[in-house]
Amino acid sequence: MHTIEEFAELSPTTLADVVGVGQVMDLGIRPLYAPMTRLAGPAFTVSCPPGDNLMLHAAIHRAEPGSVIVVDAGGDVRFALAGGNVCAVAQRRGIAGFVLDGVIRDLAEIRAMGFPVLARGVVPVPGGKKAARPLGEPVVCGGVTVHPGDLVVADEEGVVVTPHARAGEVLAAARAKLAKEAAQSLDAWQVEHRARVDAALLSAGFTQ
Repeated sequence: MHTIEEFAELSPTTLADVVGVGQVMDLGIRPLYAPMTRLAGPAFTVSCPPGDNLMLHAAIHRAEPGSVIVVDAGGDVRFALAGGNVCAVAQRRGIAGFVLDGVIRDLAEIRAMGFPVLARGVVPVPGGKKAARPLGEPVVCGGVTVHPGDLVVADEEGVVVTPHARAGEVLAAARAKLAKEAAQSLDAWQVEHRARVDAALLSAGFTQ
């Protein structure tokens, strides 16, 4: 049985090595201030059409405490999905943070409250509130398909999504990788690395 706390101890780098590139969001979705606490929790998924933020605003009142609200806004960078008050209410309700395929505003306020937000950037223009869509459906965020309950881990290294069904397997593999790395000295790693690189060069026909 896995816990969110156990996943929060794992860096996106370690998780990416285990789950593969298909579960790593593109580098445009990044922390909007630094340092930012590592974000980890189950995904609460939201879809917003470009220019509209109604369903994100609905989600902050419906997501369970500890959730990471993951929003597919189609990568829209013209209109903000949220601002300081929305983030403050989400934080008050125990939402762990936001991962947005879009942009926000009021960054200074969000930074001051320490609410974790990863997004494509900041713009001062607010979005509209007209389009209702179902909550808790699979979405595509940063090029990754995210299902409700998938485990999201994000920090300055990037955003990695672990499918819920693979959580136990991924946790075990990540821990095994970390244990192996901890047991290996830099000298031993250097020898192994050199041998691996030389073998790859030889296979590629490099002879210098």
